[in-house]
Amino acid sequence: MKKLFITVILLIFTACLKAQTSTPEAPPDLDKITIEENVDSSKTIAAERIPEFPGGLEKFMSYVTQNFRMPRSSHNAGKVIVAFIIEKDGSVTNVKVSRGLSSDIDHEAIRVVSRSPKWLPGIQNGKAVRVGYSIPITIN
Repeated sequence: MKKLFITVILLIFTACLKAQTSTPEAPPDLDKITIEENVDSSKTIAAERIPEFPGGLEKFMSYVTQNFRMPRSSHNAGKVIVAFIIEKDGSVTNVKVSRGLSSDIDHEAIRVVSRSPKWLPGIQNGKAVRVGYSIPITIN
């Protein structure tokens, strides 16, 4: 009876997962990068040119590494995923932690990303657009 119950649960779970999956029209260039006309909007499209940190993503990670100050009260290791909006002028706004480690580390990640220098904005149809961006920060 227990095996039958577990099998039925697994079948239902598998059916739910399959019912919710969709095939993308084209694979995205980078995970979690979307253009948002309105921050609260769920409608997203692919950008012709995604935002870029001056000097590239390696320079951004170098900036984060140099400016991140590990809180003394925290000794956690892992990944913090930070989501933010790159505005039409390249400024970083709406910085939030999508997946965090601890409140101290999360606040520090928000602080560092919020103070980021301006990015080169995303381009769609020859115009600068707001783009939602998400990036993992690994804490050792």
